[in-house]
Amino acid sequence: MSDSSLAMEPVTFSESAGIRYLHFGSELIQGAMRIRDPDEIYLEYNQQMMAWLLFLETQPGMRVAQLGLGTGALTKFTHRYCPAVKTTVVELNPAVIVSARSMFFTPDDDRRLETIQTDAKDFVRGAEHQAYFDAIQVDLYDAICDGPAASSLDFYQGCYKTLKSPGVMTVNLFSRHKSFNLNLKHICEAFDNRVLLFPESHDCNVVAIAFKGPQLDIEWKAVSKRAKLILEQTGLPTNNWIVGLSRENARQENKLFI
Repeated sequence: MSDSSLAMEPVTFSESAGIRYLHFGSELIQGAMRIRDPDEIYLEYNQQMMAWLLFLETQPGMRVAQLGLGTGALTKFTHRYCPAVKTTVVELNPAVIVSARSMFFTPDDDRRLETIQTDAKDFVRGAEHQAYFDAIQVDLYDAICDGPAASSLDFYQGCYKTLKSPGVMTVNLFSRHKSFNLNLKHICEAFDNRVLLFPESHDCNVVAIAFKGPQLDIEWKAVSKRAKLILEQTGLPTNNWIVGLSRENARQENKLFI
């Protein structure tokens, strides 16, 4: 979440068939966790938010910003499978931070994990964070859940400035809402049209990948090799990612050139 007026929205939970869900006072799902495997990224679009791993090799000193905590699925995954990476989580609602730790088993802060309770829009404007992060994951939704809580060109320009070069941003968008085209327009403008889209997932989410830094000119075969390695090392189901990305994005069918 990102808007100060939404900071104290109620956090509620439900469970069904071994899955625990996060809600913000309504039936709309804000995140999910398989109780018997809490470090798994359960939802497909959440899995795709880790797509920066296709383009950035983790190494000591790497920093990732996660804007919007939810159930902590991305935080837990990175903490477990990317030990060289330091994650900074930005979440405005203190109840979300508490619930992520108590109900969804997100680890407490340590030398590899920092949680900051603040507005994501203010965070990306901070001079101290300019050219600071290798990757940014943006998943900012409120209780209405009809579009990202931060959508402005100014916000996405802030995300761009916060990234190092090379750097990668992933964003969760909602394809069946009028906010989709506006967000995509602003992301493309902020990132000089260097944006890829995953195919729409079953829950109408579309994850965008935006790039900063040198132009990429690489065969999909090489990206597929990287995807296979990620699958083998983490279990993240990357096996369909490359086919989806190459087909979904114009002029990217034969090779990745962006």
